[in-house]
Amino acid sequence: MSNSTTASAVDARRAHVEALLSAYPDVTPEEHGLIVSWFRNDASALDVALVASNPQAERGYRAFRAAHVDKFTVKDMGRALAITAMVALVVLLIVWRAV
Repeated sequence: MSNSTTASAVDARRAHVEALLSAYPDVTPEEHGLIVSWFRNDASALDVALVASNPQAERGYRAFRAAHVDKFTVKDMGRALAITAMVALVVLLIVWRAV
């Protein structure tokens, strides 16, 4: 019984986020925070797919995604730079040992 209660609570929360996305970006700061929190902390891949495939939420979902998901952040750039530096170091070590 607790599984069905949990599943219905998850479905209700997803439906609430879909309703908010249908009005996005015309949402309050609290509602905006709820959407961001849901995507970052609660949404499974299936939840995101269900929201993305909902025609009523499509416009808001695309706008939300463009503003919050598809952008490179400073943190992303730092990670890319760190990985590139590590790869370059490994290549230099391999070349140096071969000489």
